[in-house]
Amino acid sequence: MAREEKDEQVVEDVPQKKKLPLKKLIIIGVAVLIVAVGATVGAIYYKKMSDKKEQVQQQVPVAAVWPMEPFIVNILDQGTDRYLKIVVELEISDKNCIAELNQLKPKMRDNVLDLLSSKSYKDIVDINGKQRLRDEIMMRLNSFLTGGKIAKVYFTEFVVQ
Repeated sequence: MAREEKDEQVVEDVPQKKKLPLKKLIIIGVAVLIVAVGATVGAIYYKKMSDKKEQVQQQVPVAAVWPMEPFIVNILDQGTDRYLKIVVELEISDKNCIAELNQLKPKMRDNVLDLLSSKSYKDIVDINGKQRLRDEIMMRLNSFLTGGKIAKVYFTEFVVQ
């Protein structure tokens, strides 16, 4: 009889495999499904956005920049001699007008020199003065061009002494 008790104890000690209830299986299945759908929607959205970004990059024309040689001029200032050294680069709307710019270079340099020489220290020392100078240079130089236009004027060096 002792042996039968041991067998019963052995049978009782072995853990039985428990099955998950149906509710837990449904909840896990729904969660996996939601994650899969979310990942798929996210991948599709990412693909569409990257395609739109590529299209926008292809549509934006790359502007050309045309450098001018440095300008060194005396500027107007009462009582002292002041000098301005400035290097200008022009962003042009059409790369085809580079030949025209090269042809008109002496005329354009002369015009910019006249403009710079007419400025006083107070006219160009602050940010607003520099922006007005950019606008004036752009307006004057655009008056010479026929096959394109200057979109922006950049100062890559600007020294007043």
